[in-house]
Amino acid sequence: MTKDELGKKIYSTSHITGEFLLRSGQISNEYFDKYKFESDPKLLDEIANHMKPFIPAESQILAGLEMGGIPLSTALSFKTGIPAIFVRKKAKEYGTRKLAEGTDFAGKKVCVIEDVVTTGGQIITSVNELRALGAEINFVMGVIVRDPKAFDNLEKAGLKLLPLFTMEELKFLAE
Repeated sequence: MTKDELGKKIYSTSHITGEFLLRSGQISNEYFDKYKFESDPKLLDEIANHMKPFIPAESQILAGLEMGGIPLSTALSFKTGIPAIFVRKKAKEYGTRKLAEGTDFAGKKVCVIEDVVTTGGQIITSVNELRALGAEINFVMGVIVRDPKAFDNLEKAGLKLLPLFTMEELKFLAE
């Protein structure tokens, strides 16, 4: 599947209209139901095929952010052999009380994996918490960037955003 074909398929599978409150607090009349593309094994496989070449060579760990980044980081881990960790929005209050489950990431170069990025707010929060636990993080990969402001917001936090698609690209491909 070409990248353009993939973009059309993501759009047709997951684009819905209505009124939606985004995590950023913004109201939108369109939404990408990411779980529709993440729960389709063929589509998830194609997304991972297209994201794999853009994983920074220095990456030692792929960090999937709860919840949408987890299937993506798992698929990319299968494709690359790079171990994955699964990052909660907040540490468990019981059991191991960990923020991130999986292999040890302290002192390692971690690439954060996310599905849809609007402002990058949750990414920055999670990255700061992972950095405080010893992770070295410079890169974030996402399937869709909704708002171009995310690039600047993440850059100010010392992060380079590597998207598969922007919202504008998907809309263009869907026409």
